[in-house]
Amino acid sequence: MGGAGNHSDVTDFILVGFRVRPELHLLLFLLFLLIYGMVLLGNLSMIGIIVTDSQLNTPMYFFLGNLSFIDLSYSTVIVPKAMVDFLSEKKTVSFAGCAAQFFLFALFIVTEGFVLAAMAYDRFIAICNPLLYSVHMSRRLCTQLVAGSYFCGCVSSILQVSVTFSVSFCASRVIDHFYCDSYQIEKISCSNLLVNKMVSLSLAAFIILPTIVVIVVSYIYIVTTVLRIPSSEGRKKAFSTCSSHLGVVSLLYGTVSFVYLTSPSNPELRKVASVFYILVTPMLNPLIYSLRNKDVKQALGKILRKKKALS
Repeated sequence: MGGAGNHSDVTDFILVGFRVRPELHLLLFLLFLLIYGMVLLGNLSMIGIIVTDSQLNTPMYFFLGNLSFIDLSYSTVIVPKAMVDFLSEKKTVSFAGCAAQFFLFALFIVTEGFVLAAMAYDRFIAICNPLLYSVHMSRRLCTQLVAGSYFCGCVSSILQVSVTFSVSFCASRVIDHFYCDSYQIEKISCSNLLVNKMVSLSLAAFIILPTIVVIVVSYIYIVTTVLRIPSSEGRKKAFSTCSSHLGVVSLLYGTVSFVYLTSPSNPELRKVASVFYILVTPMLNPLIYSLRNKDVKQALGKILRKKKALS
């Protein structure tokens, strides 16, 4: 391949994965398999509980069901391919396959940010305007918020894929990661990346920043409202309805920030950090919501009692 081969000359990429001894690849495969199994079990169970229990037919659980679907989806976009690569000599991904993986991952990760912002708004209405909650958070509005989240995720993803995969690639087609990461793809490009940088900054300013602002402002209002509640029991009850959401938000934004603040000169640390938001976060989210949530525990108890009665 020529020194400045155009992107059309590139038919596939090589995914380096983790730079570890070959005998550790099996261990990594088993670790990913175990955690991914827990991601599937936890999120499918959460979706199943929300769909089957009529008591959970509320805006909060509508958003939570979508959150579980998104977590499951972005993990599935990356993990099975990574597991196959752990056991194979030929760790390649086609140009189209790499673009598709990048598109779907960007779509779900941005959509998650918007759904978490919608959940923050839902908690804000529930605590600050409880009497108007059912009027404000109608089924129609909830559906529109989720549809809007996917729309923004889709627009963001199309823009990112368009600029990332329209560049020219140099002689190297080696991506130093276990999935198609935009930073590593840009590293093997020969093109001027000014447009890419401008698109990334624009997306951060118009798509990512507003979701963070909605979450922060919602919680400022929530905290000030809760602190005005005279009884400590009332304050505790109000905070308990938000603590799970706050835990999930902190987990996602904390791990994503860590990945992008980690020095590019330490790619192995970036890979380990990526595992946290690709596998660990989707595994922990259902646990955070089920362990700290009385309604989910009761719904799960009902399902288990029914199964026991049938057996």
